[in-house]
Amino acid sequence: MTISLNDSQLDALRELANIASAGAAGALSQMLAREVDISVPRAVACSIADAIDSCGDPEEEVTAVLIGVAGDFGGQVLLLVPPEQTFQICELLGVEAGTEVGESALREIGNILGTSYLNGLAAMTGLDLMPCPPLLQVDMVGALVASVMTEVAGDDDVALLLDSELTIAGEQCAIGFMLLPTSGGIEGLLTPLGLGPDVS
Repeated sequence: MTISLNDSQLDALRELANIASAGAAGALSQMLAREVDISVPRAVACSIADAIDSCGDPEEEVTAVLIGVAGDFGGQVLLLVPPEQTFQICELLGVEAGTEVGESALREIGNILGTSYLNGLAAMTGLDLMPCPPLLQVDMVGALVASVMTEVAGDDDVALLLDSELTIAGEQCAIGFMLLPTSGGIEGLLTPLGLGPDVS
């Protein structure tokens, strides 16, 4: 089953993400004790193969934070942090990338961002969204996204890709934010807004 989203629906998803990101920026700012701004300039609903391509080289190694979603909307939140951004974030936190402490810090950053996004989406849609404890995984982009989608996608072949641009104390930091819903998830997210997608 595929889902076709029109410009109005994508604009609505982008606006949801931008509003939700404000809460994420505030939470992250408190943790880092630095000014943080987050924007979501691009929202794309696409096939799994296209989602992998949109994340860059499928053979590039990334650090990913995975947060399961339960409640009215099932699926996985996947935050993809490229190597250079991993070192940058750890440096800002005063920890060393690749160490146990560094991994714990990245897991907590992902947890704050992912949970804040979900809380924002829940507040605006009225859906009950419950985040699960975060997991940290390092793997190639293609293998990682494909394996997660195999677990959650069901009959759907759709991912919601949100490119998040973070500015932390004046330094740019790009993190890929992907919402991988279980079957019917995107429709469930848009229906409370009166913008249910066309399903074929």
